[in-house]
Amino acid sequence: MQNLVQVCCLLHSKLWLVCCLVAAASVVALRHTMQSLSSKLGQRQAVRGAHVAARQRTLLPIVQATAPQQAAGSKQASENGNSNPAPIPVTRDVSVNVSRSLSSMDKAMETSIASTDAWRALQEHVAEIENTHLKDLLADQARCEALTKEDLGLYIDFSRQRATQDTIKKLMDLARAANLKEKIDAMYAGDHINSTEDRAVLHVATRARRDQVICDEGKNQVPEVWAVLDRIKSFSEKVRSGEWKGATGKPIKNIVAIGIGGSFLGPLFVHTALRTEPHAMMQSRGRTLRFLANVDPIDVARALNGLDPEETMAVVISKTFTTAETMLNARTVRSWLTSQLGEGAVAQHMVAVSTNLKLVKEFGIDPENAFGFWDWVGGRYSVCSAVGILPLGLQYGFEVMEQFLAGANAMDDHFRETPLESNLPVLMGLLSVWNISFMGYPARAILPYCQALSKLAPHIQQVSMESNGKGVDISGNVLPFEAGEIDFGEPGTNGQHSFYQLIHQGRVVPCDFIGIVRSQQSVYLKDEIVSNHDELMCNFFAQADALAYGKSREELRSQNVPDYLIPHRSFTGNRPSTSLLLPELSAYTVGQVLALYEHQVAVQGFVWNINSFDQWGVELGKVLASRVRTMINQSRNKHRFVNNSDGFNYSTTRLLNKYLQGKTQLLYPEPRDVFPAELLEHNPL
Repeated sequence: MQNLVQVCCLLHSKLWLVCCLVAAASVVALRHTMQSLSSKLGQRQAVRGAHVAARQRTLLPIVQATAPQQAAGSKQASENGNSNPAPIPVTRDVSVNVSRSLSSMDKAMETSIASTDAWRALQEHVAEIENTHLKDLLADQARCEALTKEDLGLYIDFSRQRATQDTIKKLMDLARAANLKEKIDAMYAGDHINSTEDRAVLHVATRARRDQVICDEGKNQVPEVWAVLDRIKSFSEKVRSGEWKGATGKPIKNIVAIGIGGSFLGPLFVHTALRTEPHAMMQSRGRTLRFLANVDPIDVARALNGLDPEETMAVVISKTFTTAETMLNARTVRSWLTSQLGEGAVAQHMVAVSTNLKLVKEFGIDPENAFGFWDWVGGRYSVCSAVGILPLGLQYGFEVMEQFLAGANAMDDHFRETPLESNLPVLMGLLSVWNISFMGYPARAILPYCQALSKLAPHIQQVSMESNGKGVDISGNVLPFEAGEIDFGEPGTNGQHSFYQLIHQGRVVPCDFIGIVRSQQSVYLKDEIVSNHDELMCNFFAQADALAYGKSREELRSQNVPDYLIPHRSFTGNRPSTSLLLPELSAYTVGQVLALYEHQVAVQGFVWNINSFDQWGVELGKVLASRVRTMINQSRNKHRFVNNSDGFNYSTTRLLNKYLQGKTQLLYPEPRDVFPAELLEHNPL
């Protein structure tokens, strides 16, 4: 019996050993399988985990879709009296969906730009660049000369980018693999490259010369563009000369442009850039241009504050004449005008930029005073259309705006005709793709050392982030890499006392430094060693080098910095930037800068193979806001709070009630309009 037990123990031990060996073999096999899969998917350290992030974006909708199912099941069980409902068996479905999603991503990988040899060559090139430092790269004079470009009067220095001549060559290979030149040509040819809306992308036509031919569906659009521009010229001259008078016979001196998004940010950028330019200042003397964008009544109060309605004209900018915020603001301004000038004042004091003449007429605006634009120009690209040229022309005169259009047109020609290797927007776009998708830098700071360009960053923020903030390619496949750029900025030297701490010693944020050779407004003080503008530009030159070179521990020790402070005062450097130098900031160069950044954004989208000209991401919030609007209206009229049966989640229900509870409702014997000046004297509505 004892022998039998020993035999059994021995067999058991051997069986256990065999099991262990099998398990170990399985682990090894699994490891090899995972390594093989990892290799197949091309996941590399250099891409900063971009593929993983893309998979997270894929799984997120599945998780979000699962949560409502679980919530619905729990709610149903609760209503049936079951306080401990059984969980819904969703695990298998989720795993199937995940599998399908990953399979779809693998398919996307096979057809995306990321599957090309050019993309893989850049991925491999990252390791080489990671072994370099800008202080060494900047010592190479030949490299610096190769990475400096000058054209159209603009001087752009890319030498502080973490790139070599070989990087540029590989980026050019990527551009060819992405058919960049063909896509640029397709845009100018009027092909419907905005495929989700079946539209051409022809904002370049809004600043075309009269003799140019730019077609959509076989029809030259340039004559129609100039027909609108000629009407703007005639109308603006009537208003500016005093021939056009308000309802009481006074000339119009104040313009309030009512629009939001691209109907606001672009024109505001141009206005801010020109208001201190000497020639533009002279042309706008005695005139005021304000913008009303936010539906917040505070914006209304600020836009109308101090204006005489007898001398004020409102320009309502909405292609469809249905934009919720714009039309509410337009109705508010209309009430402000008519309450003091009478109902008949609308025709003399309000004009429109719209294609919906029916709604324009119903609003009370004479359709003869409506200026159109086209489906092939998106809002964020529309500043060169009537959207911008009408209010800006009323302020500065049409001749100034012609110079602005000519500058943009010159950059358009450069973008279309210049070889890729010397093409300024192409180089800017490709290097930004390099920074985002390969070096792993998701943000960019736009830093103009010119106060007149203070609204450049907010405008380009919209142009860039609304255009390229996409998670799928033009065919709807999930992107297997990071795309899109987080843009922000502030004029120097203000930004230096705000967020430069982070870009020097925190996160790596590539920067665009923009400087001006001749200031719009010069100040010289006899006892100062440099002028005010020279002082500003000293910082322009210094900051780019500080980011590039940094300051080492050895340098700090040589300066007798205490050891305990050395970690805090060390700068790693090796932080990339581009320097753009303009000869002056005039209407012409403002147009150049606008088009330069617009085309850079297009280059990014063309390389990533995304649609840079739609913006479906802004729609969902609008739909949900409409539902909330209805709820607030009901709450006001029925004097009740939101309850669970109204269909909002618990958090939103509480937020809504907190909002409603905290407001004082002013009751009037009869309904009447209440304007900002009155609102400020009472509790807020």
